[in-house]
Amino acid sequence: MATDVHRPVSPRAAQAGPTTQAGPTTQAVPVPQAVPVPQAVHVDGLTRSFDGRAVIDRLRLDVRPGEFVALLGRSGCGKSTLLRILAGLDRDIEGTVLVPRRKAVAFQAPRLMPWKKVWRNVLLGLPGKPDRAVAERALKEVGLDHRTDAWPKTLSGGEAQRASLARALVREPDLLLLDEPFGALDALTRIKAQRLVGELWQRRGCAVLLVTHDVEEAVLLADRVLVMDDGVIAHEQRIDLDRPRDITDPRFAELRAGLLERLGVDTAAEAA
Repeated sequence: MATDVHRPVSPRAAQAGPTTQAGPTTQAVPVPQAVPVPQAVHVDGLTRSFDGRAVIDRLRLDVRPGEFVALLGRSGCGKSTLLRILAGLDRDIEGTVLVPRRKAVAFQAPRLMPWKKVWRNVLLGLPGKPDRAVAERALKEVGLDHRTDAWPKTLSGGEAQRASLARALVREPDLLLLDEPFGALDALTRIKAQRLVGELWQRRGCAVLLVTHDVEEAVLLADRVLVMDDGVIAHEQRIDLDRPRDITDPRFAELRAGLLERLGVDTAAEAA
């Protein structure tokens, strides 16, 4: 697995000027050859500050190849910042981040280009001139092959999100990063989208990091749930439930309640 490295930054390094590998403000340096790593994601001592305040503070994180990890936390705890760093969209960091070169992101907003048909949106950003058939295969995988020639404005919310997933999958990622991709969907469409992501993960076998506010969603999909607080991983919960999971299972309810308490939710009051 080829790996991207986000290298540590320090004021001294920033003042040293350009090097042969990167400019003074660039921290992501591609390794020139495939580097075997025991994890799909390895983060050590990661710090990201805004205006002198550390939103992420010396964070450590490992994600195994093929593992599905869900990340919970209150708004502003740094979940989406971490995901953006792993995606290579935020490189003003200190610490070390190793991620696969083949990675893809799906956000809450599908971010489809309205002037391009669905199949062209799926291929957007791919190098070279990929054939339309590449997009059609990805769209078929997410159940959207009947909308290949549609314009984005004609898609429902669920269809637009599936197009966004197809655009991520067409990159054949070793790491799929999902930033609350179901947050804007209605309840029924959300259930269908959750089921689809679970099926795609099992079929593809890539590592997945899902950022979500939905505790039930995290327990439903993940092998491991992490709770982020004060810029670090404050709690880890393994989900040892058979798949497909049943939300009426008492063990499911117990895990959900425990995570809600970790997030400061009074489950007794919720039940009342």
